[in-house]
Amino acid sequence: MSVLPDLHLHYVQACQDLSQPENPFIARVLQEADKNDEISTKGITLKLAGNNHLVPVPRVTDDDLGVLVSVLGQAAFVTGLDLAYNLLTDAGAQTIATFLQEENSSLRYLNLMFNDIGTSGAELIAEALHSNQSLVHLRMTGNKIGNQGGMFFASMLEINSTLEKLDLGDCDVGPQCLVATAIALTQNKSLKAINLNRPLLSSQQEQTTVHIARMLRINSSLVELHLGKHEMKNFGVERLCEALYRNTSLRYLDLSCNNITGDGVKFLGELLKRNRILRILDLSSNRIEDVGAIYLSEALATRNMTLQALSVVSNNIAGEGLVALAHAMQSNTTLSHIYIWGNKIDSDTCVAFWELIEMGRLELSCTDVVPYEVDGEVFLAELSHGLGKHRYWTPRSAAVAPGAANASLEIVAVSEY
Repeated sequence: MSVLPDLHLHYVQACQDLSQPENPFIARVLQEADKNDEISTKGITLKLAGNNHLVPVPRVTDDDLGVLVSVLGQAAFVTGLDLAYNLLTDAGAQTIATFLQEENSSLRYLNLMFNDIGTSGAELIAEALHSNQSLVHLRMTGNKIGNQGGMFFASMLEINSTLEKLDLGDCDVGPQCLVATAIALTQNKSLKAINLNRPLLSSQQEQTTVHIARMLRINSSLVELHLGKHEMKNFGVERLCEALYRNTSLRYLDLSCNNITGDGVKFLGELLKRNRILRILDLSSNRIEDVGAIYLSEALATRNMTLQALSVVSNNIAGEGLVALAHAMQSNTTLSHIYIWGNKIDSDTCVAFWELIEMGRLELSCTDVVPYEVDGEVFLAELSHGLGKHRYWTPRSAAVAPGAANASLEIVAVSEY
Protein backbone atom coordinates (compact mmCIF):
# COMPACT_ATOMS: atom_id res chain seq x y z
CA MET A 1 0.00 0.00 0.00
CA SER A 2 1.35 3.42 -0.94
CA VAL A 3 2.27 5.86 1.79
CA LEU A 4 -0.19 8.73 2.01
CA PRO A 5 1.26 12.24 2.21
CA ASP A 6 1.07 14.18 5.46
CA LEU A 7 -1.20 17.06 4.41
CA HIS A 8 -0.55 19.23 7.44
CA LEU A 9 3.22 18.81 7.23
CA HIS A 10 3.20 19.63 3.53
CA TYR A 11 1.02 22.67 4.20
CA VAL A 12 3.40 24.04 6.84
CA GLN A 13 6.34 23.50 4.49
CA ALA A 14 4.51 25.17 1.57
CA CYS A 15 3.69 28.21 3.69
CA GLN A 16 7.35 28.57 4.56
CA ASP A 17 8.48 28.14 0.96
CA LEU A 18 5.97 30.74 -0.31
CA SER A 19 6.44 33.12 2.68
CA GLN A 20 2.71 32.88 3.34
CA PRO A 21 1.40 32.91 6.95
CA GLU A 22 -0.46 29.77 7.97
CA ASN A 23 -4.23 29.89 8.15
CA PRO A 24 -5.08 28.08 11.43
CA PHE A 25 -8.46 27.00 10.04
CA ILE A 26 -6.86 25.24 7.07
CA ALA A 27 -4.15 23.76 9.30
CA ARG A 28 -6.72 22.26 11.66
CA VAL A 29 -8.81 20.75 8.84
CA LEU A 30 -5.70 19.18 7.31
CA GLN A 31 -4.70 17.74 10.66
CA GLU A 32 -8.14 16.18 10.98
CA ALA A 33 -7.85 14.78 7.46
CA ASP A 34 -4.50 13.17 8.30
CA LYS A 35 -6.25 11.24 11.10
CA ASN A 36 -8.96 9.93 8.77
CA ASP A 37 -8.56 6.16 8.45
CA GLU A 38 -10.74 5.98 5.33
CA ILE A 39 -8.58 8.05 3.00
CA SER A 40 -6.69 4.96 1.84
CA THR A 41 -9.89 3.28 0.60
CA LYS A 42 -11.97 6.20 -0.66
CA GLY A 43 -11.71 9.90 -1.31
CA ILE A 44 -12.38 12.56 1.29
CA THR A 45 -13.85 16.06 1.18
CA LEU A 46 -12.03 18.91 2.89
CA LYS A 47 -14.71 21.03 4.56
CA LEU A 48 -13.38 24.57 4.60
CA ALA A 49 -16.68 26.44 4.54
CA GLY A 50 -16.39 29.72 6.41
CA ASN A 51 -19.92 29.93 7.81
CA ASN A 52 -20.69 26.92 9.96
CA HIS A 53 -18.55 27.23 13.05
CA LEU A 54 -19.51 28.13 16.61
CA VAL A 55 -16.12 29.77 16.97
CA PRO A 56 -15.28 32.27 14.18
CA VAL A 57 -12.54 31.10 11.85
CA PRO A 58 -10.24 33.08 9.54
CA ARG A 59 -11.90 32.66 6.16
CA VAL A 60 -9.92 31.36 3.21
CA THR A 61 -8.43 34.06 0.97
CA ASP A 62 -6.94 33.91 -2.53
CA ASP A 63 -3.42 33.68 -1.06
CA ASP A 64 -4.47 30.86 1.30
CA LEU A 65 -5.97 28.98 -1.64
CA GLY A 66 -2.74 29.19 -3.62
CA VAL A 67 -0.82 27.42 -0.85
CA LEU A 68 -3.58 24.86 -0.31
CA VAL A 69 -3.74 23.91 -3.99
CA SER A 70 0.02 23.39 -4.08
CA VAL A 71 -0.46 20.79 -1.35
CA LEU A 72 -3.49 19.10 -2.89
CA GLY A 73 -1.67 18.60 -6.18
CA GLN A 74 0.04 15.60 -4.52
CA ALA A 75 -3.08 14.31 -2.74
CA ALA A 76 -5.24 12.39 -5.19
CA PHE A 77 -7.36 11.03 -2.33
CA VAL A 78 -8.85 14.51 -1.78
CA THR A 79 -11.84 14.29 -4.13
CA GLY A 80 -14.01 17.02 -2.60
CA LEU A 81 -13.33 20.65 -1.66
CA ASP A 82 -15.87 22.81 0.17
CA LEU A 83 -14.83 26.47 0.04
CA ALA A 84 -18.26 28.03 0.54
CA TYR A 85 -18.69 31.40 2.28
CA ASN A 86 -15.08 32.48 2.06
CA LEU A 87 -13.25 35.49 0.55
CA LEU A 88 -12.28 34.11 -2.84
CA THR A 89 -12.24 36.49 -5.80
CA ASP A 90 -11.42 36.14 -9.49
CA ALA A 91 -7.78 35.60 -8.52
CA GLY A 92 -8.82 32.59 -6.49
CA ALA A 93 -10.91 31.39 -9.42
CA GLN A 94 -7.77 31.47 -11.57
CA THR A 95 -6.00 29.25 -9.04
CA ILE A 96 -8.95 26.84 -9.07
CA ALA A 97 -9.03 26.82 -12.87
CA THR A 98 -5.32 25.96 -13.07
CA PHE A 99 -5.83 23.16 -10.55
CA LEU A 100 -8.75 21.72 -12.54
CA GLN A 101 -6.67 21.69 -15.73
CA GLU A 102 -3.90 19.56 -14.25
CA GLU A 103 -3.70 16.11 -15.83
CA ASN A 104 -3.77 14.34 -12.48
CA SER A 105 -6.76 16.31 -11.15
CA SER A 106 -8.96 14.01 -9.04
CA LEU A 107 -11.44 16.59 -7.72
CA ARG A 108 -15.03 15.44 -8.13
CA TYR A 109 -16.87 17.94 -5.90
CA LEU A 110 -16.19 21.69 -5.70
CA ASN A 111 -18.30 24.09 -3.64
CA LEU A 112 -17.56 27.78 -4.23
CA MET A 113 -20.94 29.16 -3.19
CA PHE A 114 -21.18 32.71 -1.81
CA ASN A 115 -17.69 33.94 -2.47
CA ASP A 116 -16.79 37.07 -4.47
CA ILE A 117 -16.16 35.47 -7.85
CA GLY A 118 -17.28 37.60 -10.79
CA THR A 119 -17.63 37.31 -14.54
CA SER A 120 -13.92 36.88 -15.32
CA GLY A 121 -13.58 34.21 -12.63
CA ALA A 122 -16.56 32.36 -14.08
CA GLU A 123 -14.91 32.45 -17.50
CA LEU A 124 -11.71 30.91 -16.13
CA ILE A 125 -13.52 28.07 -14.32
CA ALA A 126 -15.82 27.37 -17.27
CA GLU A 127 -12.87 27.19 -19.67
CA ALA A 128 -11.07 24.82 -17.32
CA LEU A 129 -14.06 22.50 -17.47
CA HIS A 130 -13.73 22.26 -21.26
CA SER A 131 -10.88 19.80 -20.69
CA ASN A 132 -11.44 18.61 -17.11
CA GLN A 133 -12.68 15.02 -16.89
CA SER A 134 -13.00 14.52 -13.14
CA LEU A 135 -15.37 17.15 -11.70
CA VAL A 136 -18.90 15.82 -11.18
CA HIS A 137 -20.55 18.51 -9.03
CA LEU A 138 -19.92 22.29 -9.09
CA ARG A 139 -21.67 24.86 -6.89
CA MET A 140 -21.31 28.49 -7.93
CA THR A 141 -24.36 29.62 -5.94
CA GLY A 142 -24.39 33.25 -4.85
CA ASN A 143 -21.35 34.41 -6.82
CA LYS A 144 -22.38 37.44 -8.87
CA ILE A 145 -21.09 36.14 -12.16
CA GLY A 146 -23.87 37.91 -14.07
CA ASN A 147 -25.42 37.03 -17.38
CA GLN A 148 -22.09 36.93 -19.22
CA GLY A 149 -20.58 34.63 -16.61
CA GLY A 150 -23.56 32.33 -17.00
CA MET A 151 -23.06 32.34 -20.77
CA PHE A 152 -19.56 30.92 -20.27
CA PHE A 153 -21.05 27.99 -18.33
CA ALA A 154 -23.71 27.49 -20.99
CA SER A 155 -20.95 27.23 -23.62
CA MET A 156 -19.10 24.80 -21.36
CA LEU A 157 -22.12 22.49 -21.27
CA GLU A 158 -21.84 22.09 -25.03
CA ILE A 159 -18.35 20.58 -24.59
CA ASN A 160 -18.09 18.99 -21.14
CA SER A 161 -19.33 15.39 -20.83
CA THR A 162 -18.39 14.71 -17.18
CA LEU A 163 -20.25 17.26 -15.04
CA GLU A 164 -23.47 15.87 -13.51
CA LYS A 165 -24.60 18.67 -11.18
CA LEU A 166 -24.32 22.43 -11.73
CA ASP A 167 -25.65 25.07 -9.34
CA LEU A 168 -26.01 28.59 -10.76
CA GLY A 169 -28.70 29.75 -8.35
CA ASP A 170 -28.54 33.35 -7.04
CA CYS A 171 -25.81 34.20 -9.58
CA ASP A 172 -27.62 37.11 -11.27
CA VAL A 173 -27.76 35.30 -14.60
CA GLY A 174 -30.07 36.82 -17.21
CA PRO A 175 -32.49 35.64 -19.88
CA GLN A 176 -29.76 35.16 -22.51
CA CYS A 177 -27.95 32.75 -20.16
CA LEU A 178 -31.15 30.79 -19.51
CA VAL A 179 -31.89 30.46 -23.21
CA ALA A 180 -28.30 29.45 -24.01
CA THR A 181 -28.33 26.89 -21.19
CA ALA A 182 -31.61 25.42 -22.44
CA ILE A 183 -30.15 25.10 -25.94
CA ALA A 184 -26.97 23.46 -24.60
CA LEU A 185 -29.02 20.92 -22.65
CA THR A 186 -30.73 19.74 -25.80
CA GLN A 187 -27.34 18.22 -26.73
CA ASN A 188 -25.68 17.58 -23.35
CA LYS A 189 -26.16 13.95 -22.25
CA SER A 190 -24.30 13.97 -18.92
CA LEU A 191 -25.82 16.73 -16.76
CA LYS A 192 -28.36 15.30 -14.33
CA ALA A 193 -29.16 18.28 -12.09
CA ILE A 194 -29.13 22.05 -12.56
CA ASN A 195 -30.15 24.93 -10.31
CA LEU A 196 -31.20 28.10 -12.14
CA ASN A 197 -32.96 29.80 -9.22
CA ARG A 198 -33.41 33.60 -9.06
CA PRO A 199 -32.30 34.91 -12.44
CA LEU A 200 -32.60 38.61 -13.23
CA LEU A 201 -35.46 38.85 -15.73
CA SER A 202 -36.51 42.04 -17.49
CA SER A 203 -39.65 40.72 -19.19
CA GLN A 204 -42.95 39.26 -18.02
CA GLN A 205 -43.44 37.26 -21.23
CA GLU A 206 -41.92 34.02 -19.90
CA GLN A 207 -39.81 33.41 -23.01
CA THR A 208 -37.15 31.71 -20.89
CA THR A 209 -39.70 29.23 -19.53
CA VAL A 210 -40.80 28.45 -23.09
CA HIS A 211 -37.19 27.67 -24.08
CA ILE A 212 -36.70 25.46 -21.02
CA ALA A 213 -39.93 23.62 -21.87
CA ARG A 214 -38.68 22.99 -25.41
CA MET A 215 -35.47 21.58 -23.93
CA LEU A 216 -37.43 19.20 -21.68
CA ARG A 217 -39.16 17.72 -24.72
CA ILE A 218 -35.77 16.58 -26.03
CA ASN A 219 -33.50 16.11 -23.02
CA SER A 220 -33.39 12.56 -21.68
CA SER A 221 -30.74 12.86 -18.95
CA LEU A 222 -31.85 15.70 -16.65
CA VAL A 223 -33.18 14.36 -13.35
CA GLU A 224 -33.40 17.50 -11.19
CA LEU A 225 -34.42 21.01 -12.29
CA HIS A 226 -34.73 24.11 -10.07
CA LEU A 227 -36.72 27.04 -11.49
CA GLY A 228 -37.43 28.98 -8.30
CA LYS A 229 -38.04 32.76 -8.47
CA HIS A 230 -38.54 32.81 -12.25
CA GLU A 231 -41.65 35.00 -12.06
CA MET A 232 -43.44 32.05 -13.63
CA LYS A 233 -47.18 32.26 -14.10
CA ASN A 234 -49.86 29.89 -15.31
CA PHE A 235 -48.82 30.25 -18.96
CA GLY A 236 -45.30 29.05 -18.17
CA VAL A 237 -46.56 26.12 -16.10
CA GLU A 238 -48.79 25.04 -18.98
CA ARG A 239 -45.80 25.04 -21.36
CA LEU A 240 -43.74 22.97 -18.90
CA CYS A 241 -46.54 20.44 -18.44
CA GLU A 242 -46.95 20.04 -22.19
CA ALA A 243 -43.24 19.24 -22.44
CA LEU A 244 -43.22 16.85 -19.49
CA TYR A 245 -45.77 14.59 -21.16
CA ARG A 246 -42.89 13.64 -23.49
CA ASN A 247 -40.04 13.78 -20.99
CA THR A 248 -38.77 10.43 -19.68
CA SER A 249 -36.14 11.45 -17.11
CA LEU A 250 -37.13 14.38 -14.86
CA ARG A 251 -37.84 13.25 -11.32
CA TYR A 252 -37.48 16.47 -9.29
CA LEU A 253 -39.17 19.72 -10.37
CA ASP A 254 -38.74 22.85 -8.23
CA LEU A 255 -41.21 25.65 -9.04
CA SER A 256 -41.00 27.41 -5.68
CA CYS A 257 -41.40 31.17 -5.21
CA ASN A 258 -43.28 31.88 -8.44
CA ASN A 259 -46.70 33.33 -9.31
CA ILE A 260 -48.56 30.09 -9.95
CA THR A 261 -52.25 30.06 -9.02
CA GLY A 262 -54.88 27.36 -8.82
CA ASP A 263 -55.52 27.62 -12.55
CA GLY A 264 -51.89 26.77 -13.23
CA VAL A 265 -51.98 23.83 -10.85
CA LYS A 266 -54.84 22.41 -12.90
CA PHE A 267 -52.27 21.64 -15.62
CA LEU A 268 -49.98 20.02 -13.04
CA GLY A 269 -52.86 17.94 -11.73
CA GLU A 270 -53.62 16.64 -15.22
CA LEU A 271 -49.92 15.92 -15.74
CA LEU A 272 -49.71 13.93 -12.50
CA LYS A 273 -52.59 11.73 -13.64
CA ARG A 274 -50.49 10.50 -16.56
CA ASN A 275 -46.86 11.10 -15.55
CA ARG A 276 -45.07 8.07 -14.08
CA ILE A 277 -41.61 9.63 -13.79
CA LEU A 278 -41.87 12.64 -11.45
CA ARG A 279 -40.97 11.90 -7.81
CA ILE A 280 -40.66 15.36 -6.20
CA LEU A 281 -42.75 18.49 -6.80
CA ASP A 282 -41.94 21.73 -4.97
CA LEU A 283 -44.66 24.40 -5.16
CA SER A 284 -43.62 26.31 -2.04
CA SER A 285 -44.45 30.03 -1.89
CA ASN A 286 -46.87 30.26 -4.80
CA ARG A 287 -50.59 31.16 -4.71
CA ILE A 288 -52.34 27.89 -5.45
CA GLU A 289 -54.93 28.27 -2.62
CA ASP A 290 -57.65 25.68 -1.98
CA VAL A 291 -58.54 25.12 -5.61
CA GLY A 292 -54.97 24.18 -6.49
CA ALA A 293 -54.62 21.88 -3.51
CA ILE A 294 -57.82 20.10 -4.51
CA TYR A 295 -56.56 19.60 -8.08
CA LEU A 296 -53.43 17.99 -6.64
CA SER A 297 -55.34 15.85 -4.16
CA GLU A 298 -57.65 14.49 -6.88
CA ALA A 299 -54.69 13.40 -8.96
CA LEU A 300 -52.84 11.89 -6.00
CA ALA A 301 -55.89 10.08 -4.59
CA THR A 302 -56.91 8.30 -7.75
CA ARG A 303 -54.41 8.34 -10.58
CA ASN A 304 -50.84 9.06 -9.49
CA MET A 305 -48.93 6.44 -7.51
CA THR A 306 -45.37 7.55 -8.23
CA LEU A 307 -44.95 11.01 -6.63
CA GLN A 308 -43.07 10.65 -3.35
CA ALA A 309 -42.72 14.22 -2.07
CA LEU A 310 -44.88 17.34 -2.31
CA SER A 311 -44.31 20.78 -0.82
CA VAL A 312 -47.13 23.34 -0.74
CA VAL A 313 -45.62 25.52 1.99
CA SER A 314 -46.94 29.12 2.10
CA ASN A 315 -49.61 28.91 -0.59
CA ASN A 316 -52.57 30.51 1.17
CA ILE A 317 -54.33 27.14 1.37
CA ALA A 318 -57.17 26.93 3.89
CA GLY A 319 -58.55 23.92 5.74
CA GLU A 320 -60.51 22.48 2.83
CA GLY A 321 -57.48 22.10 0.58
CA LEU A 322 -55.18 20.79 3.32
CA VAL A 323 -57.75 18.23 4.47
CA ALA A 324 -58.16 17.09 0.86
CA LEU A 325 -54.40 16.48 0.64
CA ALA A 326 -54.45 14.55 3.91
CA HIS A 327 -57.30 12.35 2.68
CA ALA A 328 -55.41 11.77 -0.59
CA MET A 329 -52.47 10.40 1.41
CA GLN A 330 -54.72 7.83 3.04
CA SER A 331 -55.50 6.24 -0.32
CA ASN A 332 -52.13 6.95 -1.91
CA THR A 333 -49.51 4.46 -0.75
CA THR A 334 -46.52 6.09 -2.47
CA LEU A 335 -46.56 9.73 -1.32
CA SER A 336 -44.33 9.71 1.76
CA HIS A 337 -43.18 13.34 2.24
CA ILE A 338 -45.54 16.32 2.47
CA TYR A 339 -44.84 19.86 3.69
CA ILE A 340 -47.72 22.24 4.49
CA TRP A 341 -46.53 24.88 6.99
CA GLY A 342 -47.32 28.52 6.27
CA ASN A 343 -50.93 27.94 5.17
CA LYS A 344 -54.23 28.58 6.98
CA ILE A 345 -54.18 25.61 9.30
CA ASP A 346 -57.55 25.13 11.04
CA SER A 347 -58.84 22.51 13.48
CA ASP A 348 -59.92 20.11 10.71
CA THR A 349 -56.42 20.24 9.22
CA CYS A 350 -54.88 19.53 12.62
CA VAL A 351 -57.07 16.47 13.13
CA ALA A 352 -56.50 15.18 9.60
CA PHE A 353 -52.69 15.29 9.89
CA TRP A 354 -52.78 14.02 13.46
CA GLU A 355 -54.65 10.95 12.18
CA LEU A 356 -52.09 10.41 9.42
CA ILE A 357 -49.25 10.51 11.94
CA GLU A 358 -51.06 8.41 14.55
CA MET A 359 -51.84 5.60 12.11
CA GLY A 360 -48.20 5.59 10.94
CA ARG A 361 -49.06 6.72 7.43
CA LEU A 362 -46.92 9.87 7.79
CA GLU A 363 -43.57 9.83 9.60
CA LEU A 364 -42.52 12.93 11.53
CA SER A 365 -39.23 12.96 9.63
CA CYS A 366 -41.22 13.26 6.39
CA THR A 367 -43.27 16.36 7.19
CA ASP A 368 -42.87 19.82 8.68
CA VAL A 369 -45.64 19.62 11.28
CA VAL A 370 -46.01 17.77 14.58
CA PRO A 371 -49.31 17.45 16.47
CA TYR A 372 -49.80 18.26 20.14
CA GLU A 373 -52.88 18.37 22.34
CA VAL A 374 -54.10 21.08 24.73
CA ASP A 375 -57.36 20.71 26.69
CA GLY A 376 -58.53 17.98 24.37
CA GLU A 377 -57.92 20.00 21.19
CA VAL A 378 -55.27 19.07 18.61
CA PHE A 379 -52.83 21.66 17.23
CA LEU A 380 -49.88 21.52 14.85
CA ALA A 381 -46.41 22.93 15.49
CA GLU A 382 -43.69 23.46 12.92
CA LEU A 383 -40.77 21.10 12.35
CA SER A 384 -37.62 22.29 10.60
CA HIS A 385 -37.86 19.77 7.78
CA GLY A 386 -38.21 20.35 4.08
CA LEU A 387 -37.07 19.68 0.55
CA GLY A 388 -34.11 22.03 0.80
CA LYS A 389 -33.43 23.03 4.39
CA HIS A 390 -29.68 22.68 3.98
CA ARG A 391 -29.46 23.96 0.42
CA TYR A 392 -27.54 27.05 1.58
CA TRP A 393 -26.12 25.87 4.88
CA THR A 394 -25.14 22.48 6.27
CA PRO A 395 -24.18 21.93 9.94
CA ARG A 396 -20.89 20.21 10.66
CA SER A 397 -22.56 17.98 13.23
CA ALA A 398 -24.69 14.96 12.35
CA ALA A 399 -27.43 15.96 14.77
CA VAL A 400 -30.08 16.05 12.02
CA ALA A 401 -30.65 12.98 9.89
CA PRO A 402 -30.13 13.73 6.17
CA GLY A 403 -33.60 12.47 5.30
CA ALA A 404 -35.28 14.84 7.72
CA ALA A 405 -33.16 17.81 6.76
CA ASN A 406 -33.30 17.38 2.99
CA ALA A 407 -35.92 15.00 1.71
CA SER A 408 -34.84 15.67 -1.87
CA LEU A 409 -31.34 14.33 -1.25
CA GLU A 410 -32.74 11.11 0.18
CA ILE A 411 -35.40 10.47 -2.45
CA VAL A 412 -33.54 11.34 -5.64
CA ALA A 413 -29.83 10.68 -5.32
CA VAL A 414 -28.08 12.16 -8.35
CA SER A 415 -24.49 11.36 -7.47
CA GLU A 416 -22.24 10.69 -4.49
CA TYR A 417 -21.97 14.45 -3.90
